[in-house]
Amino acid sequence: MPELRLPAHQLSPSATARKAAAVRAAAVEGLITEDSPVVGFIDLDAIAVSQAELKQAFAFTSAPVLHAFAAKAASLVPVLRLFADAGMGCEVASPGELAQALAAGFPPERVVLDSPAKTPSELREALRLGVAVNADNFTELERIDRLLRELHPLDAHDHAPALGLRINPQVGAGTIEAMSTASARSKFGVPLRDRGGREAIIAAFDRYPWLTRLHVHVGSQGCPLELIAAGIRSVYELAEEINARAAADPERRRGGRVTSIDIGGGLPVNFDDDRVSPTFAEYAEVLRDAVPGLFDGRYGLVTEFGRSLSAKNGFTLARVEYAKQVADRRIALTHAGAQVATRTVFMPESWPLRLSAYSSDGWPKLGPVCTHDVAGPCCFAGDLVATGRDLEVLDTGDLILLHDTGGYFFTAPWAYNSLPRPDVYGFRVDADGNVRFTLMRRRQTLDEIVAEAGGDPASANSRTSEHSLG
Repeated sequence: MPELRLPAHQLSPSATARKAAAVRAAAVEGLITEDSPVVGFIDLDAIAVSQAELKQAFAFTSAPVLHAFAAKAASLVPVLRLFADAGMGCEVASPGELAQALAAGFPPERVVLDSPAKTPSELREALRLGVAVNADNFTELERIDRLLRELHPLDAHDHAPALGLRINPQVGAGTIEAMSTASARSKFGVPLRDRGGREAIIAAFDRYPWLTRLHVHVGSQGCPLELIAAGIRSVYELAEEINARAAADPERRRGGRVTSIDIGGGLPVNFDDDRVSPTFAEYAEVLRDAVPGLFDGRYGLVTEFGRSLSAKNGFTLARVEYAKQVADRRIALTHAGAQVATRTVFMPESWPLRLSAYSSDGWPKLGPVCTHDVAGPCCFAGDLVATGRDLEVLDTGDLILLHDTGGYFFTAPWAYNSLPRPDVYGFRVDADGNVRFTLMRRRQTLDEIVAEAGGDPASANSRTSEHSLG
């Protein structure tokens, strides 16, 4: 795929118009049908713009910066390949994500492994490949040290990739507790403000000369920029202390020093409308004011943005199968529920999604409006992507559009009821409004579902045929 070099001013038409054009084209080309009743879409040129805006936001610094896309936000190899081809890195949190990153073409030295529970074999493979690793705790540091000596008995330090320690700055939680990673009792990282925590971290740098990076990730959706900046400032000040003590004490000079800081990601996304807010430029400006020394070139920097690069550049389109009146409202039964919008279904107040109603031909619905509950196909009563929404009256065959689902929705499906993972298409829209689709992931087949469940697809198909002939 081509490199992502599209400047923001060349994206035409607007994001809203591009989305509308893609819906119409998807309907005309038959991408959403009774056999494929829920589909994901990714605006490839808009992702190019987001990537370019991120790089531009940090262009002011003399420090080397690796922008690593968080694979979990859009874990499709063709999507990851877009970022790899643009020269970005990739943040991974499992062996599966690491395999996807390598398949997408990321060089190992541009991959960062973060996870609170890495097995010895997972760590061994990362170290063998030269992947950067951020350890979650002191026990993991001991494990890494043993593995380095096992892999390189004579000169482990010289062969170590970038290795860091994740710090929990304990600066507080945002408005979504489950998405906050810097609270007093967060499961992630080494607590900085617990009694003895700071000294224990400094001692770890004395003990391991290969330890050269500090990592911090304050939070995600629901975390204000000022809270994120406060956490990063705490870790920057820790890096300054570690390096000052190493320089002042000859006995410490053989220990590790901080040469880079991984500041994580977690930029919130505006789900209220099509505006991008906050922007990467606004975030960088807040950081520049709060932690000016971070950008003076003494430290290499790593970022790990995911949702903020992909969420607003994707949407989900689902077919309305039935509509019925229940009590005081209309219920539209669709094929987009908890299997593709898991967070919204289980945490609707924290993860509300905008919805738009379309006719089967891909044009916006017109006519009377009534109050709807929009339900999914999963077999439990709470499978609702929206309740009490005023929408144009929905009927069988109509389409419902879920906005801003390019991060964590159709690329991280839940296998409840053995529902298939949906088709995902990338699309581009030219200046005349013409749309071109590229299949990025094929819809999961019934054979694949059976095989994934430990069965024999051939025998399952045979039984199905016998019963249907009965």
